[in-house]
Amino acid sequence: METKNVLVTGGGRGIGAGIVRALAEAGHNVAFCGRADASANAAFLDELKAKFSGKFAYYQCDVSKAEDRERLLDNFQADFGELDVLCNNAGVAPNVRADVLDMSEESFDRVMGINLKGSFFLTQAAAKRILTNNNGKFHCIINTGSISADVASISRGEYCMSKAGVAMATKLWAVRLAEAGICVYEVRPGVIHSDMTSCVTEKYDKLIAQGLTLQPRWGEPDDVGRCVAMLVSGALLYSTGQVINVDGGMTVAKL
Repeated sequence: METKNVLVTGGGRGIGAGIVRALAEAGHNVAFCGRADASANAAFLDELKAKFSGKFAYYQCDVSKAEDRERLLDNFQADFGELDVLCNNAGVAPNVRADVLDMSEESFDRVMGINLKGSFFLTQAAAKRILTNNNGKFHCIINTGSISADVASISRGEYCMSKAGVAMATKLWAVRLAEAGICVYEVRPGVIHSDMTSCVTEKYDKLIAQGLTLQPRWGEPDDVGRCVAMLVSGALLYSTGQVINVDGGMTVAKL
C-alpha cells in the first residue's frame, strides 16, 4: 500500500486520536493539530514515534482562524512535503447545553467557527495546494460528520446545524474536486466514547441498553479510525461524496 502524508485536525484525543492511531498502524506519515500547546500532546506523539515507523508531528492550530490554517499547511508542507490526505476532524460541542430558545449567539459562532467554517476553509486552502502540485497520487478529503446532521437535539442545536453543514460541504467539495480525481467522503459517527460524550455517559448507557443501536455497545474511537484508514487506502475509489455511517446500526430504520 502506498504511504500517504496525512493531516488530521483535532487529532490529539477522542475520535481524532483513534484516527491518528489507525493511520499510523497502516504505515502512513501523520501530522495532527489542536488548540492545545505542544506539551499537552507530547506523550501521544512520543507513543506514536515509539510504536510506528512513520513520520509524525503535532502543530498548534485553531482551525477557526485563517492565519492558523495557512500556518498549519505551511508547516505541514515544510515537514512532510506534499499533502495527500486531509482529515477534517476538529470539532466542539457547546460549552453549555441549552434549549434552542436560549441558545446564545456566542455559542453558535464558536461551534460554527470550528466545526463548519474551519473545516470548509481549510479544505479550500488545502485543495488549492493539491491542485497546484498534483503529483498523480491518490488524494482524498475526509470530513468527520455526525448522526446529529439528521437527528435533531434541541439542547445542542448549534452542533446539529454545524454537522448538517459539514454534510453539505462534503457534497460540494466532492462535486468540485471530482474532475481532479480527488475523492471526498464523510464519516458519520454515532455514539462514541470521547470527551464530548463523557457528560452524558449514563444517558446513553440506558439508551443503548434499551436498543438504541443494533449493536448493543458504545462506539470507540478506533471504530472510526479503522473506517478512515480504509478510505485513505483507496478502497472506495468509486464512491466520492458518500457518507459512511459508524453508528452500530443506530440510524437503520426499523419497526
